[in-house]
Amino acid sequence: MNNSNVLKLNEAEKFANQLFTVAEQRNFFSPGQTEKEINTKLYNLAFELFGIKKFWHKRIVRSGKNTLFPYKENPPDLIVTEDDILFVDFGPVFEDWEADVGNTYVIGTNADKLKLKKDVEQAWAEGRAFYLKNKEVLTGADFYDYTKKLASEYGWDYGNVHCGHLIGNFPHEEIVGEELINYIHPENRHRMAEKDQHGNERFWIYEIHFIDTQKEIGGFYERFLI
Repeated sequence: MNNSNVLKLNEAEKFANQLFTVAEQRNFFSPGQTEKEINTKLYNLAFELFGIKKFWHKRIVRSGKNTLFPYKENPPDLIVTEDDILFVDFGPVFEDWEADVGNTYVIGTNADKLKLKKDVEQAWAEGRAFYLKNKEVLTGADFYDYTKKLASEYGWDYGNVHCGHLIGNFPHEEIVGEELINYIHPENRHRMAEKDQHGNERFWIYEIHFIDTQKEIGGFYERFLI
C-alpha cells in the first residue's frame, strides 16, 4: 500500500471533518434557511478556515423530502424547517488531494429521524469492517449487494445505484474516467483491490444512503475506507 497517498487522503478528510465541526459549533444547521444558504455558508467557511475554493464535485445540502434523492439529482431548493432532517455531501480539495465527507443532521427530536442518523453511521462502520476483512477478494458488486442488505437489516431501503467510488489526487475523474469499474456498483465485477489502468493503487470512498419513501426521509454518511 502507498502509505504516502493514504496519509494525504486521510489528512484531507481530517480537514473536511474540521470544517463540519466548526459549522456545527456555529449552528449552521438550523431551521429557517434554504439549503442553498447553508451551502454558501459552508463554502465561505472552507475559504475562511483553509483558504480553499476548489471542490471536486458539486456541493450538496439536502433537507426534508430532498434527502430521498441521490447525488445526480438536482431537486428544488427547500427551506430547512423545525423538526427536520438534512444531509451534506462536500468534496473539498486540499493541496490537490480530494476529500469526500457526508453527514446527516437532525433538527428536533423525531425518533425516526434520529434513528436514521444513527443507523447510517453505524452501518458505515459495519460495512467498513466487512470491506477490511474481505478487501483482497471483494468486487464492487459484492460490496454493493452487502450494503443493500445492510439497509434492509436496519429497516430502510437503499437510496442510490452505487455505494461509493474512487478518491485520489485531483482530478481523479479525468485520470481514471467514469466507467463502472470506478464505482461500488452492482455491475462492477472487478475486485476493488485491483490497480487502475495506469498500474496505480486505487482508494475508495464508501457511502451509506438509507431512505424511507413513505416517511420522505433519507440519511447519508460517507468517508474514506482506509
